[in-house]
Amino acid sequence: MILIKNGRVIDPITDVDDILDVLIDGDKISEVAKDISCPDAQVIDATGLIVGPGLCDTHVHFRDPGFTYKEDIETGLKAAAKGGFTTVICMANTKPVVDSVETLNYIYDKADKVNLTRLYQTATVTKGMQGKELVDMKTLKANGAVGFTDDGVPVLDKELLLQAMKEAKALDVPIALHEEDPLFIKGAGVNMGRVSEVLNYGGASHIAEDIMVARDLVLAMETGCDTCIQHISSRVSVELVRAMKKLCSSVYAEATPHHFTLTEEEVLKSGTNARMNPPLRTEADRQAIIDGIKDGTIDMIVTDHAPHSTEEKARSMATAPSGITGLETSLGLAVKVLVHENGLSLKRLFELMSVNPMRLYRLTPPSIRKGSVADIVILSEDEKWVVKAEEFASKASNSPFVGWELPGRVHMTIRDGRIIYSI
Repeated sequence: MILIKNGRVIDPITDVDDILDVLIDGDKISEVAKDISCPDAQVIDATGLIVGPGLCDTHVHFRDPGFTYKEDIETGLKAAAKGGFTTVICMANTKPVVDSVETLNYIYDKADKVNLTRLYQTATVTKGMQGKELVDMKTLKANGAVGFTDDGVPVLDKELLLQAMKEAKALDVPIALHEEDPLFIKGAGVNMGRVSEVLNYGGASHIAEDIMVARDLVLAMETGCDTCIQHISSRVSVELVRAMKKLCSSVYAEATPHHFTLTEEEVLKSGTNARMNPPLRTEADRQAIIDGIKDGTIDMIVTDHAPHSTEEKARSMATAPSGITGLETSLGLAVKVLVHENGLSLKRLFELMSVNPMRLYRLTPPSIRKGSVADIVILSEDEKWVVKAEEFASKASNSPFVGWELPGRVHMTIRDGRIIYSI
């Protein structure tokens, strides 16, 4: 048994924000009250700390199978645990891609052996992520796929996507969409604008995102398929989602810490470690994302954790891969930018980083109440810590946030009543 004493319990599901004790028996919470006594329990003093529901990241890349020199399931799950995450959902653009039961089983079997943060897996929308033929969605769902996405590339064929959405609706699973039309991209990973001009690099126009978002929102409304607009980066796309939410209830959007923290100017400072798809855009875009988070237009915060090797990121802007690591800095950035700088409540932050992501994928979100699964994160809101490349649990350190001082330090992560990370 574990007894967490004197922590500030914050739970959006029960609407609690109070100094309480939490008793864990096995994999469940057995009591939440003041002044609990249990002589046989392992006592954790959470005085001055926040005790909240374990976080869920619905957009991570663990590169396993196929690219394990970047990351693997074990190191990815260690990074997740260190970041306060008790559940993650992996994208399907591995090698081979997750379009077969065989690959799906490989991932689940390996995650079960590691037995840290809970892992769920998506499958691709199209076979081989080629955008030409749908996968067997029914069979993949029956074998554990919790959603479908060709993340990394858009589904350009609108007729094929319409068919996929109808099938996903029938199966009661979400579809998540990477929204970048290559027609409007002259150079991937950098916004088409002032910085791309300085670098003499073509850049990716916001139109690439906006035109795909507009199309797919209409398809979501037509089919009723729960559709998630991934890693939204454009203020126009935020407005499109806001407008469509007034017309239908099947539209969702996610945002990453890098898109609500940084702008295209970061590329001039961090080089390829600030190259990502979709790219960092302008200050107006960043502010629109923050506004969308605050007013509920954007439903969840995800990391798009995308580890790459140091050698790969040392290439030129044109040839380096896009993406940054994110699991270990996500909570700190969210506390810094959203809570401290923009007045978001911690209760709302737990909705964005735990409750809403779980519910989209038909998972039961953790709650700090009797009978709930004991998935818990314990953190200090104000304690400062410095992001150091050599301290990442991930294999990779491709992050523009190395050297930053952040609040929101994770002290402990508990999954199913087991401590899977502790400082």
